[in-house]
Amino acid sequence: MIRGERMALNLFHDMAERVPAYKKFLKGNRIDHRSITSIKAFAQLPLLDKQNYLRAYPLHELCWDGELTSRQFIISSTSGSTGEPFYFPRTAEQDAQYALTAELYLRTNFQIHKKRTLYVNAFPLGVWIGGLFTYSAVTKIANRGQYSLSIINPGINVPSTLAAIRKFAPMFDQIIIGSYAPFLKDILDEGKQQGIAWDEIDLGFIFSAEGFSEEFRDYVLSHTKAKRKHTATLNHYGTVDLGTMSYETPISILLRRHVLASDTLRTQLFGHPYKVPTLTQYLPEQFFFEEESGDRLVCSARSGLPLVRYDLKDLGNVLSVSEMETRANCTLASLASSAKVTDTLWRLPFVQVFERSDFSVSYYAFQIYPDTIRRALQQPDFSLVCSGKFLMRVMYDQNHNQELHINIEEYPGVHQVSALHRRKLLRAIHQQLLKESSEYQKTYAEKGDRILPTLSFWEHGYPEFFASGKKQQWIKK
Repeated sequence: MIRGERMALNLFHDMAERVPAYKKFLKGNRIDHRSITSIKAFAQLPLLDKQNYLRAYPLHELCWDGELTSRQFIISSTSGSTGEPFYFPRTAEQDAQYALTAELYLRTNFQIHKKRTLYVNAFPLGVWIGGLFTYSAVTKIANRGQYSLSIINPGINVPSTLAAIRKFAPMFDQIIIGSYAPFLKDILDEGKQQGIAWDEIDLGFIFSAEGFSEEFRDYVLSHTKAKRKHTATLNHYGTVDLGTMSYETPISILLRRHVLASDTLRTQLFGHPYKVPTLTQYLPEQFFFEEESGDRLVCSARSGLPLVRYDLKDLGNVLSVSEMETRANCTLASLASSAKVTDTLWRLPFVQVFERSDFSVSYYAFQIYPDTIRRALQQPDFSLVCSGKFLMRVMYDQNHNQELHINIEEYPGVHQVSALHRRKLLRAIHQQLLKESSEYQKTYAEKGDRILPTLSFWEHGYPEFFASGKKQQWIKK
């Protein structure tokens, strides 16, 4: 943690001297950066976010030395899922930073120094950060010449991804697929229908952009040869604002599964008996995380647009190794030893990430998050009924009463979900909402079935809600 504090203070003073927008921001808040000499004083600095900082100044003034067009950047964009897209210049330093992180987990988890490896980059290509950031990092690692590592970039395209896997799987020792979780399920399901024997291929999986349940992890592993629960899969925590900030390690996956086995530990670590965050570790020399007001995640890091005390709009917590061991009631060494992954153990701080604080729908004055619906749809009983993708929105009937509409994508080849499965899905979503939301529970006690969600089912790839080739939108406001 001390290493991170030192980095954050140095970054703050550099920004105060070299970033025109931040100079103006500090002046407007009557702050002399020379008076900030301790991490305690640093923690009192006002937060930055898109509205009060990024959109408040010209783009070039947000860059180091106010230079945008005279330097070399790769420019990425937000998806616009929570508003108008914003453009982020990315520097070579960020690409090198992620390449270091990726090399760490590609060696420890996937043994790329021992196996001929093909990375199938099925993240979105284009203006979004995921695919090109991955391509740049993997290419940098491969160009060092120490690994038999190749990459192919089909992007979010199921036929191209499956064609590449079918062609190259016999030639490589392992295939690593980088993908958003919902799209990976499409790949596995469609591949199975086409006769691909997933359990005959040595597969690894790298996810990003959103959380998923341990049941989903088990679903992925059950369809493949990859039986190493703690090393065959990992999820990133990243944003276009700051890049890849942290990732799941074998010990963080072990901890998550260990804690989920106990309601007491789950509440003790996650602060809630049902919500399950993505649990990751990070390098404090690269990123400095803080908790603001108990559960808002704030981060400081160098990038094309350097950011200090930036409000990520995510809910979560930051824990040191000792704090994690106390809350999880175990030692990392003993847990790693029990799963025979001691050679992957990193004594790095943890950050656990719940869903975005602004990524929900308001229903009867309380919030419903996609993760709750996702957990219901990912139950094994529904794996051959629906793909797991959905879009929810709150609408109004002719009497101006609120209705929660959930549009659900059918499993490939399913053309009409049976009445029985419709009832089961509605019951599962209802039970999950009762389980996770005390506000829903109370409102249901008062209003009864009037507040039950309305489910609509659409064929796989239906263009209005589930168009292929782009990131899934989970809510619409």
